[in-house]
Amino acid sequence: MTQTLTIRRPDDWHLHLRDGDMLKTVAHYTARQFARAIVMPNLTPPVSTVEAANAYRQRILDALPQGTDFTPLMVCYLTDSIDPAEIERGYTSGAFAACKLYPAHATTNSAHGVTDIRKMTGVLETMQRIGMPLLIHGEVTDRHVDIFDREAVFIETILTPLVADYPDLKIVLEHITTSEAVDFVNAAGPNIAATITPQHIIINRNAIFDGGIRPHAYCLPVAKREQHRLAVRAAAVSGSPKFFLGTDSAPHAIGRKETACGCAGIFNAPYALESYAQVFEDEGVLDRLEGFASLHGPRFYGLPLNEGMVTLERVDTPVPDSLGEGALALVPFHAGETLRWRLAEKA
Repeated sequence: MTQTLTIRRPDDWHLHLRDGDMLKTVAHYTARQFARAIVMPNLTPPVSTVEAANAYRQRILDALPQGTDFTPLMVCYLTDSIDPAEIERGYTSGAFAACKLYPAHATTNSAHGVTDIRKMTGVLETMQRIGMPLLIHGEVTDRHVDIFDREAVFIETILTPLVADYPDLKIVLEHITTSEAVDFVNAAGPNIAATITPQHIIINRNAIFDGGIRPHAYCLPVAKREQHRLAVRAAAVSGSPKFFLGTDSAPHAIGRKETACGCAGIFNAPYALESYAQVFEDEGVLDRLEGFASLHGPRFYGLPLNEGMVTLERVDTPVPDSLGEGALALVPFHAGETLRWRLAEKA
């Protein structure tokens, strides 16, 4: 039985770090594991200018311990009125690594999101021309559509026409949760990929209602039926370069989760790599973890592979019930459980 696993240092291609005190509380959890991360721009106000992206990047770096080797990759938040010239300026200067499409009101801090993708012609044509990736939260927001069907309906009614209209646009369908998403990505060309979170390959929707409402198992998109979990899990461990690691770690203080209208998001950053490793081991393909975590994402984005390495050790690793203190206390994914792997500390 394998006792250690050494892989090229991985990246997180979908991450929420928040801002202010919460940023200072959570950033180091990601930086201890990952060399780079695509940082979501859904702050208040959203990150939609070059200046805002550069300022947020600096706040992230300032929140980390001195000497930390970590590169935040900033993302432009798309709005109905955003200027394509600003997007191009940001991408060519290196301020933006991608643009993020939030359908308006789809998730946390998405009120400024896109109300009609048909209004985005200038933006999408520009992105296709310069090779800039479009990251999509793939859910419709119509209230008459069942929350468990919103990803599938988005793929059918919005994403399929979008890909037909912009066949050369690089698209990442983020945090996929359904067999429909897996099938779509597999059938599409090489410019279509997807990120997969640990929670969507470990829990199904029963976890949200296990003996009562479980707010710390609630995220958006919500976990789906078991058949969908199995389809997404199979995609993650398949070895296909179309699927890569994106935690969608989304910290909310306990008080904002355990309330009458709790926030969506699962905080998985502290034990993300250990969580994925357990899944790949359970599926008998631990040798494929490096591709999923360290190779497929950079190759899709056209970025160099990381030079460093990380080692996982087979050691029972208890996950605490909470992390942080006071108003910034958080419940991590796997709280109260024991994982089989631990990220080895650097010598």
